[in-house]
Amino acid sequence: MLISGIQPFTILDFPDRIACIVFTLGCNFRCGYCHNPEFVLPEKVREMRTAVISEDTFFRFLSQRKNLLEGVVISGGEPTIHQDLVEFILRIKKEGFLVKLDTNGSNPEVVQNLLDQNLLDYIAMDVKTSKEQYQSLVGRGVPAIEKTISLIRDNGVPYEFRCTLLRELHPPSVLASMAQMMHGARRVYLQQFRSQTTLDPLFESYHAFTQAEMEGVKEIFAPYCEEVFVR
Repeated sequence: MLISGIQPFTILDFPDRIACIVFTLGCNFRCGYCHNPEFVLPEKVREMRTAVISEDTFFRFLSQRKNLLEGVVISGGEPTIHQDLVEFILRIKKEGFLVKLDTNGSNPEVVQNLLDQNLLDYIAMDVKTSKEQYQSLVGRGVPAIEKTISLIRDNGVPYEFRCTLLRELHPPSVLASMAQMMHGARRVYLQQFRSQTTLDPLFESYHAFTQAEMEGVKEIFAPYCEEVFVR
């Protein structure tokens, strides 16, 4: 596994669990507002390959925290692009930790395989825009998104969907389409855009919704989803 970083402690990213976060290197999307371009852009990834953290280093870190941590969040980048993801999770599980996966939803077959093997204890999927706008936003066709949403929603593993929202990208019609895609979801988090660092510098001039506006957006999602939160 190509590990680009480790966050030793979090009580926010894995609901009801004390966890660490391991970040994988590389992503198959090119979202302009991404705030981790060093994990995504090929030239940045090539630079970071010389500084990746070895699996042995990561598992030594875990072994020293068996009585302190309950789970591991695997984030990125996009973890499902790595062919050794199953083996990596199996090793984490062998150490006695729960596993949460963060994914962009582009590889439903990988997610299905992990679920079939009972390797996931929580899943968070980013839903980025309406089906019609996906290709222009992420830089590739993504017919799998709706399939992954259904797979996660209809499985028994706890999950959440997350939507990072920008005024320029998410007019009411797009928001309504996103809500309809997630119809029946148990939990959706609406997240405010951060413009400090973006993959495409153009997006640094884009705007977040205000807190009051986010509460209004919440009302668009509420008829379709059981629980909707703003963060």
